[in-house]
Amino acid sequence: MIAIRKIIFFILSWLLLSVSALAAVNVNTASFDELQTISGIGPATAQRIVDERRKGPFKSLDDLQARVKGIGESRVRKMAAAGLTVGRAAP
Repeated sequence: MIAIRKIIFFILSWLLLSVSALAAVNVNTASFDELQTISGIGPATAQRIVDERRKGPFKSLDDLQARVKGIGESRVRKMAAAGLTVGRAAP
């Protein structure tokens, strides 16, 4: 019985990790709509991100925080935990 529980736990853990990896949203390439799939990013914040990104790609989450009004340290951490990443900009 314990072995079955361990197997189920392992499978569920693997599924959760897989889903979170698929849910990653790159702030440098995401569309307005894709940005809004991240908890803490609504239409106004998504628009501010898109507008600021037109000036140049974000280099880090700290850069995002510094450049986008309304995104503080706590909020940027929550957005990162929800799947927001800073990757390469679109070519």
